[in-house]
Formats: sequence, C-alpha cells, structure tokens
Amino acid sequence: MGRLDGKVAIITGATSGMGRDTAYVFAEEGAKVMITGRNEARAKEVVEKIKSSGGEASYVIADMADRQSLDKIIDETVEKYGTVDILFNNAGLLSTSSSMDISLEEWDKAMQVNLTSALILSQKVAPIMKKKGKGCIINTGSIAGTSARWGAVAYCTSKHALNGLTKALARELGPEIRVNAILPGAIVTAMLDSVGGEDAVAGMKEMSPLKRVGQGREIGTAALFFATDDSSFVTGQLLRVDGGVDC
Repeated sequence: MGRLDGKVAIITGATSGMGRDTAYVFAEEGAKVMITGRNEARAKEVVEKIKSSGGEASYVIADMADRQSLDKIIDETVEKYGTVDILFNNAGLLSTSSSMDISLEEWDKAMQVNLTSALILSQKVAPIMKKKGKGCIINTGSIAGTSARWGAVAYCTSKHALNGLTKALARELGPEIRVNAILPGAIVTAMLDSVGGEDAVAGMKEMSPLKRVGQGREIGTAALFFATDDSSFVTGQLLRVDGGVDC
C-alpha cells in the first residue's frame, strides 16, 4: 500500500528535473499525478513511464508565464480526477541578469513564473482542499532565497518572496491545508546544465560536507515527506535540501 494511495497531485514543471523525479516518486506511492509543462513530447514520455510501471498520470500543457493557462491546469485535473489533494508548485525560471542590467520584461516574467503562478494556483486549489477538509501545498524555493550571494537579482528576489508566500499561505489556509517549501541547493537538472553543469557549482560542492550535488529524486523524497501524514504537524517551514552548504 502506497503512502499516497487515492491522492491526486498536481506537479508543475514536471517534464524534467526535480518535478519529473517527484512525479515518479509520487506515482510509486500511489498518487494520480497531473504532469504540467510546456513540452508535450516530454510530458507524454513522463506519463508513459509512470503508466508502464503501473501508476496513473495525465498531462496538461501550460506555461507558468501565461496566467490564462493556469485555469486549464486546475480545470483539467478536476475533470479527470475529480479533486486535488496535493499541489507542488515546482516550475521555475532562472534569470541570471544583474540588478543594473535586467529589463523589466525579464523581471516580470521571473516573478510570474517563480512567484505569482504559485499564488494563483494556490488560490485555485484552496477552496477544493478546504471543502475536503485536508490538503497540502508544496513550493520549490531555493537556497538563493536565503542569501543574495547567489546573484541573479530577479531569481534571488522571487525566491526570497516565495519563502514569505509559503509562510503567509500556511498562516491563512490552516488548519485544513498545510503549506511548506523545499529549498534545493545544486541539483542535477536542465537548469543546472544551462549555467555550466557541475563545473559551475564546484564551489558549492566544496562547501558541502557531502562533497557532491544532489539528485532530483532527493527532492522528490523531501516532497513526499511534506505530502504525507508523516509531516502532519509541519506547516510554514522551509526545508533546505542542499547538502549542508551552510551548516
């Protein structure tokens, strides 16, 4: 018997990296998983892999930068599965421009993808979860949301703000809904590859007592903890999954 048997989970940004690996973890534990992302070929691949392993999954193509498409995520999930038990706001956009160079267009897009989409989707699932009397929202933050030394002004600012959103939602949506955030460090993902892969985070590897970068599945198992009753007395918390770089 899986720890998420009978649960319906939405995972944004689930066609690659941490979201994809979390989808596999959730499906293995019995959840019906709604995969969201922009790439239909990758979405189909994730769904097919879950189904081939005996799990249940569907996908909806949606761009977190397009507010109109956010309605589609919730509507198609409820149409397909009848409810929502878990929302994992995982989709993210890496903006690397400095404060003096960033355009307002780049700033606004980073805020929409990394922050505002999490608010909007939370607003949409909260009434469903409240009516059921139980629900779980998980946000993907970053260790860039705890220190500005990581640079990249829009990314850093949006992740700091997401920490505040997590705590505010936890305060407002309880007691029925628990809201927590995972703060990954350097994890093997396409986003990491886009900035040079493991070589780009050699300093973080050296700072870590574990002397390595993380794997997407290690984020998935952290999300599983938040999604189950193992964390039934945990809300409003920011869990660093970073190899102890600041311990």
